[in-house]
Amino acid sequence: MLRPAPKVSAPRTTQERLKATLRHDEEAMSPRMLRQSLKELQAIVDPLVSEVEGGRRAQAMMDWYASATPPHRRDLWLLMSERFVADPQHVKQAQAQFAAAVGTPDEAAAEVLYRRATVSPRRRLLQRFSANPDGVRFLVDMRAEFQPQLKTDKRLLALDVEMEYMFSTWFDVGFLDLQRITWDSPASLVEKLIKYEAVHDIRSWSDVKNRLDSDRRCYGFFHPRLPGEPLIFVEVALMNEIAASITPLLDESAEPADLDKATTAIFYSISNTQTGLKGVSFGDSLIKRVVETLKQEFPRLKTFATLSPIPGLRGWLAKNAPAELVKTWERVDELAEGAPERRTLMGWAARYLGEELHNGKPLDPVARFHLGNGARVERLNWAADPSAKGLKQSHGLMVNYLYDLKRLDKHRALLAQGKIPIAAAIKDLYL
Repeated sequence: MLRPAPKVSAPRTTQERLKATLRHDEEAMSPRMLRQSLKELQAIVDPLVSEVEGGRRAQAMMDWYASATPPHRRDLWLLMSERFVADPQHVKQAQAQFAAAVGTPDEAAAEVLYRRATVSPRRRLLQRFSANPDGVRFLVDMRAEFQPQLKTDKRLLALDVEMEYMFSTWFDVGFLDLQRITWDSPASLVEKLIKYEAVHDIRSWSDVKNRLDSDRRCYGFFHPRLPGEPLIFVEVALMNEIAASITPLLDESAEPADLDKATTAIFYSISNTQTGLKGVSFGDSLIKRVVETLKQEFPRLKTFATLSPIPGLRGWLAKNAPAELVKTWERVDELAEGAPERRTLMGWAARYLGEELHNGKPLDPVARFHLGNGARVERLNWAADPSAKGLKQSHGLMVNYLYDLKRLDKHRALLAQGKIPIAAAIKDLYL
């Protein structure tokens, strides 16, 4: 006879644990230690202490955190998320006053009171940490650390959303500095490119040197509180045509292009570097700033395009394309130029990029980024990325997104209507 599986109880909230006397097996901090940690967090935002004293207390907590175990850190996140909330009674009262004041001369003042009532003490706590010279780095790293747990522990969502909101303010593009990264930049900075490159892995120092050659440009956004740490960077190749393959761009033995003949800037890699800044948008502003910078340095440049991966294509094909075709495409390197299976794959890929939406936005994440910036789907390229990663993502296909500077707003308007901007060459591939 089968015995029923033991019932798994839901994790206790920090409120329940604070009132308890004993801890459960899965809990890191005892109730007594939890109460002490809460007291120390509350002391940081005590309205009766100065900014200097509040900062000193925040530093003490950061010192404790540096040597704390992951389970103990997690309990601290839970305290910050669950115990530093806006007073529900104040919120309810302010909301009622605002509703009663709508349409009267008191509406604006009532709105201000309501907004203030909804601000959580958690925000003040984050501000006290950020005042420390290393505080912003501490908070960004903390958020990165708990990101993997958000899917399984919704109790951390309040802290995550609050941090995303604060970071969107602190890391507004108006506070960021655009810097060119060259082979002559500090070695520690060049090493960051190797570490954070997310599109085409950098294999060696000669590889990164090639990407910083005379016919290349690399730019990153930097924040004064994170010196020497690019938040996002883009790699650009200066050419006389739109690139159809990543292979020659990564060829370390190739001669640099003639800059006097360069008419085209190809954005072939954009990498975010800080997991803790997830949800904070830099990419669209980075591309705009880089385009302006390149136009000043190279007035002959007329075309700005990408050579981009299609990371969601293969998974989408596995779910939507006929099984016999999917099986054939496993041997994509064996398909001759005139093979019907090759034409079919291009057609399915064109449909994926040109029609597939989710919640009104392009299904593919890279397409969502570039099309959201006003680009259009320009051209599909066969066998453009023969690497193992390229084959795994998209059977080796890559796509060019064109940034037509005179039509960016038009393309955004089309996308807002649920219509993906595509070139005629993409539509001609439709099956």
